[in-house]
Amino acid sequence: MTEDVLDRRAIRELIENWAVWRDARLWDRFRTVWHDDGRMMATWFQGTADEFIKVSEEGFLRGVRILHFLGGMSIDLKGPRAIAQTKMTISQRAPVENVLCDVVCTGRFYDFLEKRNGRWGIVLRQPIYEKDRIDPVDPSAKLALDQTLLAQFPEGYRHLAYLQAKIGYTIKRDMPGLDGPELAALYARGAAWL
Repeated sequence: MTEDVLDRRAIRELIENWAVWRDARLWDRFRTVWHDDGRMMATWFQGTADEFIKVSEEGFLRGVRILHFLGGMSIDLKGPRAIAQTKMTISQRAPVENVLCDVVCTGRFYDFLEKRNGRWGIVLRQPIYEKDRIDPVDPSAKLALDQTLLAQFPEGYRHLAYLQAKIGYTIKRDMPGLDGPELAALYARGAAWL
C-alpha cells in the first residue's frame, strides 16, 4: 500500500477510536488519539484533551450522558498534515423542564491532524453543528421550553445548548453551523493548516 493509503487508514481508525473510546470512557486509550498539545472545542467545553477527559469523567459521575455516532468521512492530506471531516451525531439524555429528553445534534467533526514521529494525532477538534432536535423520551409527555432562553442559542445546536445550560454548563455561542462567518473562518483556518 502507498503511504497515502496508509495515512488515510490511520486517520480513519484514529477518528473511529475517538468516538468508541470516549463514549466507553476508556481514557488511557482515548489519550492516544491526541497529540500532547491537542485541544477540544465543544458547546460546553473548550480546552486541552486532558482537561476534556477530566470534565467528561466528572460529568459522567454526575449523570451526564453524551454519546456519539459517526458517518461518512473526507480526508484532505498534505504531507504531515491533514483535515478530516466526519459526519456525526451527538446524543444527550437529561431532564429538561422536569421531562426526560433526548437531544440529537447532527453535524461534522472538523479535525486538524498532524503526523509527528510517525504517529497521527488530533491537534484540534472543532465540531460543526448543523441541526438538532429535542424529544421527550416518553412521547406522551408534554415539554414546554423557555422560548426566550432557546432563542439565545444558535440554530444548529439550539436544543443541545438549552439542555446543557439547564444542567449547569456555560455554552459557547459562536460555534460553526451549517453556514455563516464562523464556518467560513474555520474553512480558511483549515486551508491554512494544510
